[in-house]
Amino acid sequence: MKPNLPRRVTAEFLGTLLLVATVVGSGIMAERLASGNVALALLANTIATGAALVALILTFGPVSGAHLNPVVSVADALEAGLSWKEALAYIAAQVFGGVCGTIVAHIMFTLPVVSLSRHIRSGPAQFISEFTATFGLLCVIWGCSRSSSRVVPFAVGSYITAAYWFTSSTSFANPAVTIARALSDTFSGIRPSDVPLFIAAQFAGGIAATLLFRWLIPNLSSSAQNVVLPHPDQTSQ
Repeated sequence: MKPNLPRRVTAEFLGTLLLVATVVGSGIMAERLASGNVALALLANTIATGAALVALILTFGPVSGAHLNPVVSVADALEAGLSWKEALAYIAAQVFGGVCGTIVAHIMFTLPVVSLSRHIRSGPAQFISEFTATFGLLCVIWGCSRSSSRVVPFAVGSYITAAYWFTSSTSFANPAVTIARALSDTFSGIRPSDVPLFIAAQFAGGIAATLLFRWLIPNLSSSAQNVVLPHPDQTSQ
């Protein structure tokens, strides 16, 4: 039986909170311990994020599908896996969870609860990076969920780990995470004025991947129940 919407929304809130707490918290820890070595700090931030993604998708997937990302929720709604009402509830929970995740990370490291980032991430290269990162993420989700949904958590975690390094933006690929990171003037932050560019690129990339797989797999809509893990209506309550 499909878990009710409040339970699924709570799962999306908690999953996104823990994801952002991992991204921001590991960035703070990495920067403090790396002694100015940016590559080492990024590596530590990358490993923590990829590992957390796998764990969180495995944990919350059976409840909500573990989208943890507004782009994934919109893509799922486009393919009739979610109603638009459900998608909007998911997105609200994800954004709120992300903001709370930043706050939790700051409290854990005795930083101001909110500090607007001054980390500049602007320009065409950043737009292309975020488009590419999110396009690839949705390709991985759609492709892997068609063959074996059990591998999706590991495929997503692996892809994001790699995308940290092959994109100049370090692969945010998630509007909720992007908004949350604007509230952190730390290693993982993004200047608030650069957020709209990132979000536009992320939705463009995610929708492009969804349309591509709609053509590659003509029955995509009828198969959309497996995003990100088997959809909750296929699991027991």
